[in-house]
Amino acid sequence: MATVRVLPKGIEYEAADGATIMAAAQAHDYYWPTTCGGEGRCTTCLCTVVSGIENLSPRSRAEEQALIEERGLSALEEPIRLACQAHVHGDVVVEKTGVRPPFSFGQDSTETKE
Repeated sequence: MATVRVLPKGIEYEAADGATIMAAAQAHDYYWPTTCGGEGRCTTCLCTVVSGIENLSPRSRAEEQALIEERGLSALEEPIRLACQAHVHGDVVVEKTGVRPPFSFGQDSTETKE
């Protein structure tokens, strides 16, 4: 199992080899912002890879096309990935605002798992 750490909140969860960043988060009941439901079209799930980019699958042509259409050609030069398309093969640290831990009654919904 690989570890995915999400900044700025410091959320951390395990990902099975080959799971996408977003699917692994959702498997642990974390909310990950998306509007297309993980189909790789909206770029809402986009995250910046802080470290471990070599532990992610290469971008597919479809992911590159979505980035170009939504963010411009220069997006391909940045360390950004669609969390719904980036498959985890080792530890990675990403930055994404809006990721939230599971809500539990009696807990502050902004708490993070460490």
